[in-house]
Amino acid sequence: MEFYQYVIAIVGSFLAGAINTLAGNGSVITLSLMTEMIGLPGNLANGTNRVGLFTQSAAGAFGFWQHGRLDFRRSWAFLIFTSIGAIVGAIVAVKVSNEQFLSVFRFLMVFMLFVVLFKPERWLRATDATQQLSIWLIIPMFLALGFYGGFIQMGMGIFFVVVMVFTARYSLVDSNAIKVTIVSLYTIIVILIFQWQGLIDWKTGVLMAIGQTVGGYVTAVYASKNANAARWAHRILIAAILLSVIKMYNLHEWVLGIGR
Repeated sequence: MEFYQYVIAIVGSFLAGAINTLAGNGSVITLSLMTEMIGLPGNLANGTNRVGLFTQSAAGAFGFWQHGRLDFRRSWAFLIFTSIGAIVGAIVAVKVSNEQFLSVFRFLMVFMLFVVLFKPERWLRATDATQQLSIWLIIPMFLALGFYGGFIQMGMGIFFVVVMVFTARYSLVDSNAIKVTIVSLYTIIVILIFQWQGLIDWKTGVLMAIGQTVGGYVTAVYASKNANAARWAHRILIAAILLSVIKMYNLHEWVLGIGR
């Protein structure tokens, strides 16, 4: 890698860490850097991406915990069932292609865009501590979220916060605090599974982890202390989904084609 590529990798991974902590889908940036700039194959990039994802999520969880934004008493079931699903998803990921999953992902992202734009006041409300989800809803929903996170991770943060805001009635900031905590826990096991299959490039993973860790921690502290964090998180969530839709549908090429 040339010097400018190292700079791009650090800056890009910092942005990915910030986006993942405050919204989700920052893996669009890191996976693109790994495959298109560094030249890693897709399955190797998928495994390598988990290194920075773990350090970023752990740093973000620590930042949220420092400022009293984590309530483990209400979130233990989310932690357990998402982690179980993630382990299964990672086992499947090392054996099958994710191409078919990505075709479904495109349509899910368009749907998520309409969800986050509809009734924006839902995304700015405080956590409703009286809301209690049935265990029979928690099990299938969070097993599915975990499976997706273990399988490919890209976009999992968006799906997770949507479920937390709309069904568990958490605030957007508190949803992100739970999200990064869960991701940091299950990613430890996911890393072991990918390493077992030789699907992690540690040099690239550690390089990207530097920027992601700083981005995750700084953003978590900001979100915990700033009264306008939910409003900014909502805006970044919309931007992250738009970025994903543009990339997945190659809309940037279509726009450039019109310009010619």
